[in-house]
Amino acid sequence: MASRQMANDHLRLSWHDTQMMATLSPQTVMDYFCRRSNPFYEHICNNETIRMQRLGPEHLHNMIGLEYILLHVAEPILYVIRKQHRHNPSEATPIADYYIIGGTVYKAPDLANVINARILNTVVNLQSAFEEASGYARYHPNKGYTWDFSSNKVLSDKSKSDKKDTSSSKDENSGTLFQKQRVDMLLAELLRKFPPPIPPMLQNLQQAPPTGDEMSSAGGLNSNEMNNATGPLDIKTEGVDMKPPPEKKSK
Repeated sequence: MASRQMANDHLRLSWHDTQMMATLSPQTVMDYFCRRSNPFYEHICNNETIRMQRLGPEHLHNMIGLEYILLHVAEPILYVIRKQHRHNPSEATPIADYYIIGGTVYKAPDLANVINARILNTVVNLQSAFEEASGYARYHPNKGYTWDFSSNKVLSDKSKSDKKDTSSSKDENSGTLFQKQRVDMLLAELLRKFPPPIPPMLQNLQQAPPTGDEMSSAGGLNSNEMNNATGPLDIKTEGVDMKPPPEKKSK
C-alpha cells in the first residue's frame, strides 16, 4: 500500500538539472538520470555499484538486482529509461518507465492509472454537463418540460435561429392531442364511437307498434318472449300504457 502511494506521488513529480540539460545525449543521459538529486533514482541499485567501481554499463547484464537501462532514444528531445529487476543475463522484469522531454524527467503512468484518470475525467465532465443542462430545464403544466437558454447568450441565439428554421415542423409536432383539440371535439368523437342506448320510452314514441303481419314475418314472438326481452329493445316499461301485440292465428 505504501509503495503504491509512493508511486502515485511520483506521478505528480518532475525533475531537471539546469547545469546538464544542454549537454544531454545518448552517451550522457544515464549519468544525467542517475544524479543523487533525482527523486526517481534509487541509489541502492546496480547502476550505482558499477559507478563506484568505475565499470561500464555492459556489466549490468552480469549482475542480479535492480537496474536502470536506456530503453528508447528520439534525439534530441525524448529519452526513455526503464527501471527493472534483473534475474539473469537474459531475463529481467520491468518495474517502471521514465521519460525525459527537453531535459525534464517524468514518470510514465501505468495502465491502471491511465484508465482511472480517463474514467474520472469522463465522470466529472458528464456530471458537469448534467448539472448545466438541468439549470436550463423549465416545467409548465400545459407545455411540459422545455428549455430556457435566455441566461446563456450563445445558446439563446442558437435556439432562436433553430426556432426560425423549424417553426413550421415544430408547430406540427409540438404538444399532445389533448392540447391540439378541444374537449368538446374529443367528447363528440367518443359519443360517435360509443353511442348511448335509446331509452325505451323515446323508442316507443318514435316507432309505431308492429302489426300482426310484420310480427309473423319477423318470426312471431309470443307474449312470453316479449315479456322476457331485455336491453334497449325491451318494450316492457313501467308507466307506458301499451296494448300487447296480437297473437298469431293458427292456420
